[in-house]
Amino acid sequence: MPPDPEKVIECRGWLDRAWADIDSAVILLGASRPRPDSALFHCQQAVEKSWKALLFWHDTPFRKTHNLRELGEACAGIAGSLMDLAQKAEDLTQFAWVFRYPGEPEVPTLHEARDALSVAREVYEAVLAQLPDEVRPEQ
Repeated sequence: MPPDPEKVIECRGWLDRAWADIDSAVILLGASRPRPDSALFHCQQAVEKSWKALLFWHDTPFRKTHNLRELGEACAGIAGSLMDLAQKAEDLTQFAWVFRYPGEPEVPTLHEARDALSVAREVYEAVLAQLPDEVRPEQ
């Protein structure tokens, strides 16, 4: 039986938004005046939305949270192969709020932001590998 079309659309919506965050991070890092602080926020958001896409697809409830450890562990409960990646990605949790306002700690480096982007892409691709082709967004 084919998947519910509405479920496919909503799952794809999570993935579309995750990809938009990855794309935004790339743009911010490649700008004439790179913004690693804002790019890190988008990397965190990409991971969060990727994890939520997988949880949604598997009818696993999740609360409104930016906590990547909580979301990653729930995803690893669905696919144990994701545990190492979930642990790697949980460090991005702080970027949901740190650097968002003036007076925050020192500005992050481009290297740190590029590493986070690599993790975000890795999570996105790992989630896609766990989902049916029907939910893949057009990029």
